[in-house]
Amino acid sequence: MERMSLEFIDRVAVLKFNHPEVMNAVGGQMLEDFAEAIAQIKARGSETRCLLLTGEGRGFCAGANLNDDSDKRRKGGAGDGLRNTYHPLMFELRALNMPMVTAVNGAAAGVGMSFAMMGDIVCASRQAYFLQAFARIGLIPDGGATFLLPRLVGWGRAMELSLLAERLPADQAQDWGLVNRVYDDQEALMSGAMEVANRLANGPKSLSLIRKAYWKTWSNSYEQQLELESDLQNEAGQSSDFKEGVSAFLQKRDAQFNGQ
Repeated sequence: MERMSLEFIDRVAVLKFNHPEVMNAVGGQMLEDFAEAIAQIKARGSETRCLLLTGEGRGFCAGANLNDDSDKRRKGGAGDGLRNTYHPLMFELRALNMPMVTAVNGAAAGVGMSFAMMGDIVCASRQAYFLQAFARIGLIPDGGATFLLPRLVGWGRAMELSLLAERLPADQAQDWGLVNRVYDDQEALMSGAMEVANRLANGPKSLSLIRKAYWKTWSNSYEQQLELESDLQNEAGQSSDFKEGVSAFLQKRDAQFNGQ
């Protein structure tokens, strides 16, 4: 892959936006490589149990690469391009059968901010910032931003970020609930994010079910969510990880989960 790099470290898939010359702005080749990387991760099955997404160089992802004519998002109507390219990728990320950590090492602007928000745990360096840049070029937030952002930071703050298109520093993003953990620099960020990712990768199968339950809660009624909890609890209760967890608790030892 030319514009994404993928490395498997134990049970963690480390996926990086890899076009640092343009702060990892997204072009057509990057979108194709991103989809290929997700397919490779899924093909490994339970060998890989957490995805860590970050950026190469100084930026996480600076949004769409406006100089890239191969970006199909701008072929025909801009919205049609979203349906054909970004939406399938976002659906794949949402449906991943594993937790996802994002390590925001620099600018997360435009759709790059949308990718950052897809993380179940969002880590950031203190030098990072988030920017809903769309209004600056006469567009609206996309990549699921209008769904995720108000649910993470609240209606008023989401409107402020989107209408005024001002930078949100990492420390303030943590105060607002957009970021889980902030680290002093990029080195500390990657070390800390890998620690989180490894902890998740060595957790029980139920972590993927927890992720599924929380994604559903935004569209389900209370009654539907209770029913989903029952279904997922049945699935978790039939796993070998549940049996191991109970045995470890009774024997007063650390559990050794296998993701099954």
